[in-house]
Amino acid sequence: MKMKSKWIKFLSSSEFDEIRKNCKTVILPVGATEVYGPHMPLGSDIIVAQDIAELVAEQTNALVGPSLEVGESYSLSNYPGTLLLQPETWKAVVTDYMHSLMKWGFTQFMFINGHAGNVPIITQICRPLQREHGIKTAQIDWWRFTQAKAKGICEYEGWMCHGHASECGTSVMLYLHPEYVDMDKARRVTPKQGEAYGKYSDFITYAPFSDTTECGILGDATVATAEKGRLIVEKCVQRIVEYMHEEFQC
Repeated sequence: MKMKSKWIKFLSSSEFDEIRKNCKTVILPVGATEVYGPHMPLGSDIIVAQDIAELVAEQTNALVGPSLEVGESYSLSNYPGTLLLQPETWKAVVTDYMHSLMKWGFTQFMFINGHAGNVPIITQICRPLQREHGIKTAQIDWWRFTQAKAKGICEYEGWMCHGHASECGTSVMLYLHPEYVDMDKARRVTPKQGEAYGKYSDFITYAPFSDTTECGILGDATVATAEKGRLIVEKCVQRIVEYMHEEFQC
């Protein structure tokens, strides 16, 4: 049977029923709707997660399941347009997604997660489900995942490259969706605290992100290019596909 789409939502019930017999892996793209600088859309995290999920699915025997477009974005809630879900709500929805998919025989789940705030919630979901149901799960914390892969590609390292809506994030969006990026509004932003930024990096603190940057950018978005984004995306997708071939045999 020729698969017309890798997205479950685009399959008919009968197509899904046939495909699930030989497909045990689902990719779940999750992200956020929050400030992403003045130059990119609020949905940048989920837009990228969905695109990466589709690119990975095209090279594996996996389907793309339902997305969750709003995340745990409390640290950015002072910026206009940022939406958020209670962690308990987020956890309940994704757990229900997984239980629904498990009912139809899926036993392997790869999260393509575009937002750091979702990371601990996904962990809380996956550990007990693995233990209780014997399934396999994995998570790509996308913007952390890109950091090692972007070395030698981006002009900067550290937060100047990988800070919020900075060189790496902007480059990836320029490659995937240039129509959503307004580089005339891209900026180079250093933390408000200046040299004091990172002074207490050995402690976990909970200051709102607006204490660090007025516009939602942290780092240098002005040096971003679509070519950098292409190289980062291709390198990251290749690694995810390799992992899924090795660990999920899909």
